[in-house]
Amino acid sequence: MGNMTNSVPASVHALHVYPVKALGGLSLSETAIEPWGPAGDRRWLITDADGRVITQREQRRLALASAEALPGGAVRLSAPGREPLDVAVPEPVGTEPVTLFGTKYEAVPAGSAAASWLSDHLGVEARLLHMDDPAHRRAIAPGFARAGETVSFADGFPLLVTTLASLDALNSLIAQGDLPDEGPLPMNRFRPNVVLDGTAPWAEDDWQRITIGEVTFRVAKPCGRCIVTTTDQASAERGKEPLRTLARHRRIAGALVFGQNLVPENTGVLRTGDPVTFPEG
Repeated sequence: MGNMTNSVPASVHALHVYPVKALGGLSLSETAIEPWGPAGDRRWLITDADGRVITQREQRRLALASAEALPGGAVRLSAPGREPLDVAVPEPVGTEPVTLFGTKYEAVPAGSAAASWLSDHLGVEARLLHMDDPAHRRAIAPGFARAGETVSFADGFPLLVTTLASLDALNSLIAQGDLPDEGPLPMNRFRPNVVLDGTAPWAEDDWQRITIGEVTFRVAKPCGRCIVTTTDQASAERGKEPLRTLARHRRIAGALVFGQNLVPENTGVLRTGDPVTFPEG
């Protein structure tokens, strides 16, 4: 399946979590994998006044803000020129509906201080909410899940894996295209949880199961990419790449694909440098 390059075993190059959906995240040396994804990953999200989720699709300025994980599940919001704000996990006194990709879920509002901070940053009314019970709030899409499998407020699956070799291959294609000045792109355009080294380019197309350190995952489906990938995560400026090149070279089942969505089969800890293997079945 082309899982190795130059006989160097595949391994974990980097780990990332995004405590607040759509905000900048954290690079970690290790992260615990829970049934619904990396610990603390996308347990918070931002909505408008009507409870519709706001992401970088609608508000690219979200790229300029970041969220740092604090003890106990709290988060620290920060952005250039703004005073950071620490937000505690709200008391589970009641939930409100939030609409994510057309489906309603329940979440706990974080209160007025967080709402004011985000509203000021975006220039529109915004609120912050927390997923209090990830074991029950949101099921993985039927057809890709086993009974009882759930996910945080990630787009659809507990974990996203990408590879350095495929990014290099994509950047080579961008360099050969009609917008070479837009490349090379950094990996943060794709907001992965796990980045692997030592694979062949596009080897992930053939994976069915993958063991990373202590945890084995099912490979659910390729990750279809959206306009967020065209957003510079440092400046919030938008271009046309990588979607233009993905449309020409990586259109699979109607989606523009980069990376694979994973569902954990067990819990454990992932660490940078962990070996990666590909069990059968």
